Amino acid sequence: MLETSARLLRLLSLLQTPRDWTGTELAERLEVSARTIRNDVERLRALGYPVNATRGSVGGYRLGAGADLPPLLLDDEEAVAVAIGLRTAAGGTIAGVEETSLRALAKLEQVLPSRLRRRVNALQAYTVPVPRDEPGPRVTAETLTVLTACCRDREVLRFGYRTHDGSESARKVEPYRLVNWGRRWYLVAWDLDRGDWRTFRVDRLTPRIPTGPRFTARELPEDVTDRVRRGVSSAAWRYRADVTVHASAEEVTARINPAVGTVEAVDANTCVLHTGADSIETMAVHLGLLNAPFHVTEPPQLVDYLRELADRYRDATRI
Repeated sequence: MLETSARLLRLLSLLQTPRDWTGTELAERLEVSARTIRNDVERLRALGYPVNATRGSVGGYRLGAGADLPPLLLDDEEAVAVAIGLRTAAGGTIAGVEETSLRALAKLEQVLPSRLRRRVNALQAYTVPVPRDEPGPRVTAETLTVLTACCRDREVLRFGYRTHDGSESARKVEPYRLVNWGRRWYLVAWDLDRGDWRTFRVDRLTPRIPTGPRFTARELPEDVTDRVRRGVSSAAWRYRADVTVHASAEEVTARINPAVGTVEAVDANTCVLHTGADSIETMAVHLGLLNAPFHVTEPPQLVDYLRELADRYRDATRI
């Protein structure tokens, strides 16, 4: 039988899993009586852990959210994962959380056992982050908080929106989901003025407070990831192109990142890649990585740049 302190830690670890535990299940796991479990639950409550209990045949115990933050119990792997996540968040795409993440990381490292501190320090000392090939747009934590709250509470959202060409507009939507795609965040919403589903770049919108009235949720027409993927490959980019590729749709789909675009089959050996990018150079890179013959007629900037690249590569191989 475990000592009381060790048993309490084990009980707390079980209660932190997202499920209800019956007293019988907990007693069997810890090899104690149901009465001991009831006493241990009261001890945890006295320490500040809000353990909720429900009665009945389907009742049980679950750790709830409290008014104050009680001590958090993490096992070795969880502690290392949290430390890595905080370190990553300090250099991520959400502006305003860098300092907070570093403060939380400092507190965590201070209480880590020496064996775990060595693991975390080794990861920090012997890994080198590679700078991204292009700076990603930043969004504030405050903006994400407002958007997710409106999605959760089903409140109409008003915001100013800037398109890729710089034009400004006022939008009023019913927000449903936020999608993090690569370096960007997208909002999937029902546009009330246009009467249709729309996808918005979060770094291009400015929420207007207060939010609007509550709305009755609509059924999403499809998987939100598919919707964002199509939006990313069309109106979200500064430049767009429909490229005929002389390979099967399955082959091309397997060779590209989903964020590059969508693929439409023409026949067994031909397909059309609907793609886009914020720069002509990026589009040219994507096409070069297809490893298949292709034909492109627009936009003219892309055609001219591909001709320039062809001449450059040909000159590079001349003896």
